[in-house]
Amino acid sequence: MLMNSLNTARRAAKSHTGAKMATVSATAIFAIAALIGVSSPSFAVGSAAAAQLPANIKKSGVITIGTDTTYGPNEFLDAKGNPIGWEIDLFKAIAADLGLKTRFVTAGFDTIIPAVKGGKYDVGVSSFTDTKEREAQVDFTNYYTAGIQWASAAGKAAVDPNNACGLTVTVQTGSTEVDDIKAKSATCTKSGKKAIKILSFDDQNQVNSSVALGRAGAMTADSPITEYAVLRSAGKLQLAGGIYGNAPYGFATAKGSTLSKALLLALQDIYKDGTYAKVLNKWGVSAGGLKSFTINGAIN
Repeated sequence: MLMNSLNTARRAAKSHTGAKMATVSATAIFAIAALIGVSSPSFAVGSAAAAQLPANIKKSGVITIGTDTTYGPNEFLDAKGNPIGWEIDLFKAIAADLGLKTRFVTAGFDTIIPAVKGGKYDVGVSSFTDTKEREAQVDFTNYYTAGIQWASAAGKAAVDPNNACGLTVTVQTGSTEVDDIKAKSATCTKSGKKAIKILSFDDQNQVNSSVALGRAGAMTADSPITEYAVLRSAGKLQLAGGIYGNAPYGFATAKGSTLSKALLLALQDIYKDGTYAKVLNKWGVSAGGLKSFTINGAIN
């Protein structure tokens, strides 16, 4: 079946001349996209976006992605162990737009940026908040904005994130929320109150369950993650306080690589054809959607 689809694509390509030689018929592209498990691309291979791909990725036709698959609904595993989530869907659409197959590799969140920097992964797709500190290591193609959201045990008074002195708060290791808790804790101690105790885990699922199990008084994560955790907690968790500290998410790529520009142009393509909005709407996360995309747009 795959060979038939590829032959169809080749015949379509041969029916054009000049600049159109690289163009593949929409029918063939759709068939190939379905076979490799990605959304149908919105344009033909050989576009301005694909032209920005680094030579090694362009030659192989495959892009390798590091992702922490414990961070639902952004990226997590289905019952068969396959990566799913709105960021997974979004990046599959981008890759299809670039004429690439995807290879997702599950990794610990705080190991992904060093691995991108070292060349193990072409890109990190793992809800990375774009910060100035992280931009010193990698480049970010910004595609979404999210804030910080706390949750606490249901059936009790909701925790106030601005008055959490003395509490144990659980968080994912390496996330920007760790720095946020440290800053809040410093404010506590400066005013003579008890520090906030940080309980960190590599696995976001452990963070989510710690409050329900009574190991922590509250949890904190990116807003879509906390909202999803509350939704799936069977009434054991409640949102605590409002969303604050909105900042852009970014796909992490090697510093100075043209891949960041390729991703930016592909984002613009799938925004124009409506795919971007469809993905966010499907997962109920459209509130953080963007109308324009940037590279290295950190605000702090």
